[in-house]
Amino acid sequence: MATIKIKGMSCHHCVASVTKALSELPGVSNVKVDLGKGEANYDGEIAIEAVKTAISRIGFEVI
Repeated sequence: MATIKIKGMSCHHCVASVTKALSELPGVSNVKVDLGKGEANYDGEIAIEAVKTAISRIGFEVI
């Protein structure tokens, strides 16, 4: 399981957007986003650059 920190999430709509963006990436599964911690956990082997791109496209930043 991988964990990334995400900057800019402020509500449950943000959580849903991040969850959807990560879930749509090929090879990613079991996505869990924690608003309080400002992080997302997911299973899968994918380049971090692909994750960063997917997150930045929806207006957030991986830190």
